[in-house]
Amino acid sequence: MKDILVLSNRTDDFQLILKVLSTGYAVKHAPDVESAMALHRISPFDLIISDFTLLEKKTKNRVSTILDNPFLKINPFAQLVVICDRKDIQKAVMAVEEGASGYLFYPIEEKEILLLVDSAGKMLIRDFELDYLRDHFWKTEWLEIIRSKNLGMKKIYESIRSVSPTIATVLLLGDTGTGKGMLARLVHWHSLRCEQPFIAVHCGAIPDTLIESELFGHEKGAFTGADKRKPGKFEMARGGTIFLDEIGTITPAAQVKLLQVLQDGTFSRIGGESLLKSDVRIITATNANLDDLVKQGKFRKDLYYRFNIFPIEIPRLRERLEDLPTLIDMFLKNLNAKYGKGIHTLDSSVVEGFNHYEWPGNIRELENILERAYILETSSELTPQNFPLEMVMGLETHALPPSIASSTLARERQIVIDIFERSYLTALLGQTQGKINLSAQKAGITTRQLSRLLNKYGLNKRNFKKNM
Repeated sequence: MKDILVLSNRTDDFQLILKVLSTGYAVKHAPDVESAMALHRISPFDLIISDFTLLEKKTKNRVSTILDNPFLKINPFAQLVVICDRKDIQKAVMAVEEGASGYLFYPIEEKEILLLVDSAGKMLIRDFELDYLRDHFWKTEWLEIIRSKNLGMKKIYESIRSVSPTIATVLLLGDTGTGKGMLARLVHWHSLRCEQPFIAVHCGAIPDTLIESELFGHEKGAFTGADKRKPGKFEMARGGTIFLDEIGTITPAAQVKLLQVLQDGTFSRIGGESLLKSDVRIITATNANLDDLVKQGKFRKDLYYRFNIFPIEIPRLRERLEDLPTLIDMFLKNLNAKYGKGIHTLDSSVVEGFNHYEWPGNIRELENILERAYILETSSELTPQNFPLEMVMGLETHALPPSIASSTLARERQIVIDIFERSYLTALLGQTQGKINLSAQKAGITTRQLSRLLNKYGLNKRNFKKNM
C-alpha cells in the first residue's frame, strides 16, 4: 500500500498525517469528494482517509453509497478509513459494518494513524490473496471472461462459484444480450458435470407445436410426420446440463412435463408409455418477468418456484460501463484472432461515445458493433466513421480521419449516408418495438427493403422487442 488520499477540509490534520506517513507512502490531499474523485480517476489510491462529515454530506448519511460508488468502481481494492468525533462512534461502527477498514477519532493521534494504515495494508493483502484463490477456482480459459470492475458482477461470479459444484437449479434473469448463455456455460464448466454434455435450447425459437418433441422426444407415429423415434434434449443431456433459454415462452403442456422432471426426475416421450430418467442439471434463463407471467396465468406458479431456487439477476451493460474497456479488449483480441488485422484500440471519440450510449442490445450489441467496424476499418485503430452516429454524437470535436484527403467525395458521402441510415433505423425500431411491418410502413418502404437494410447494418429486431 503506497498511494494514500486524505479527504478532509482540515489542513492541520492533513499535515499531521503527511508527517506521520512521510516515509514509504505517497500522500495527497483533497478538500471535498469531487476533488477526491478527480484525483482518484487520474491515479487510483490504495487507501482513502476521509472526514466522515464530507461523506455524509455527499451521500445523505449513507456510507454504503460512497463505498459502492464511486471509489470502488475505479479501484475495487481501495480501502476506506473514516475520521469522526468520539460522540459519533455509532457512525464509525456503521461505516466499518458497511465495509470501511477502520476509523480514527478527533483529535488524531500519531500512533493511531500508523496502526490503522498497517491494518488496512494487511486487509489489502488479504483481499489480493482471496482474489488469487478465487482465480484458481476458475478454469484458465474463463479467467478473461470473469474480469470485472463492477461490484454487481463480482457478486454474481461469487454466486456462480458457490452454486456451480452443486446440482441446484439456476435461474438467470436479465435483458437480451446481457450474457445469460455465457453464464450458463460458466456454471456448467465449473460443475462436477463438466465432462458431460451441455445442451442449450432456445425455447423462444421453437414453434409451440414442436417444443415438447424437442425437449422430451417422440415415438414413431406419435403424430403426423413422426416417421421414426427421436430422442429429446433431456435424453441428449443425460448426466450433464440442459440450458433452457427464454423459458417464459414454453407452452402449458410443456410446463407440466417440466414440473414432472423437477419433481421426480422422470419424463416420457410423446406417444410413449415408459418413464425415462432425466439425470440432468437444469439452468433456465428469461428476459421476461416470470412473476408477472404467473399473475397473468401464463406460467405455472409451482414451476416458477421450482426454477427460482437460485436466481441470478444480470445487470444491463449501461449499468456496468466500468467494464467497457475490459470487454472491448476481449472482443478485439477475438477479432484479431479471427481476422488478423492487428487492431487494438478505438478512437477516443468513440470511447467517449460508448460511455454515453444506452446500449439497448447490451454486450451482444457491443460485440456486433465492434465486429462490423473492425471489418470496415482500413487504419490501425477503429475510427468514428465505422460506428453508428449515436455512438459518436454529442462530442465537442469530431476530427475527420487523416485518410480523408485520399478518399473520394462519393466514398465519404456514402459513409455519412450509412451512419444516418443506421441511426434512423435504430430510432425507428425502438419506437415500434421491433415490429417490421409497422417500421416499414413508417419508413415508407417495403418489408423486404427494410429487412435488407437491417441485415446491412447488423440490426436485430429482437433487441427492440418489449421487455427485452
